[in-house]
Amino acid sequence: MTAPWPARAVLIDLDGTLLDTVPDIAAAVNAMCAELGRSALPIETVASYIGKGADVLVHRVLTGARDGLADPEPFALARESFYRHYRRFNGHAALVFPGVPGALADLQARGLRLACVTNKPREFTVDLLQRVGLVEYFEVIISGDDTVEKKPHAAPVLAACERLNVSASDAVMIGDSENDLLSARAAGCRAILVEGGYNEGVAVGALPADAIVESLPDAAQLIATPAA
Repeated sequence: MTAPWPARAVLIDLDGTLLDTVPDIAAAVNAMCAELGRSALPIETVASYIGKGADVLVHRVLTGARDGLADPEPFALARESFYRHYRRFNGHAALVFPGVPGALADLQARGLRLACVTNKPREFTVDLLQRVGLVEYFEVIISGDDTVEKKPHAAPVLAACERLNVSASDAVMIGDSENDLLSARAAGCRAILVEGGYNEGVAVGALPADAIVESLPDAAQLIATPAA
């Protein structure tokens, strides 16, 4: 497909796309591990566990496996601990990627409607976007607990489109992972992936996205201003 692509709305992932959030997440994970008498994890390991929401992250930490499921009782204890510690660390060391505020302002100024679509729980999503000064750019925020299914299911993308009153075919999803790509494809919208995010520890270069670019500002340049 030839760029620039016509669109009415842009749906944007959070972790690994807008911000580098691994330092805060790793701090909370390792505070949880210390509380539970477990060894700390390298930040690279924590980064590879990010992508399918906080609960899956906790399961992965407890089991050491991407598809692992911890027993209910230890999971409940660990989940409570992680959430408590992440409330303390959320936004303290997270960094907005270079050029992101300008790219969001440009998309908004060109008449594109913006939604943040993330698997992060709402309490952490809204607080984080407020802390880093990005919340004002988004008309809609769809978090991991706002729909029954999370990305890679279509539900979060479709919920964002419904809230924005646009069809999925008139939207573009920008993310950093296969979860974002699969969610966009299932919903029927185009997908741009940025390099250097998390994607559960795997490079995105081989994924069949509509485009793969270095950063959110690069992705923004592929999206056309809506027709008047």
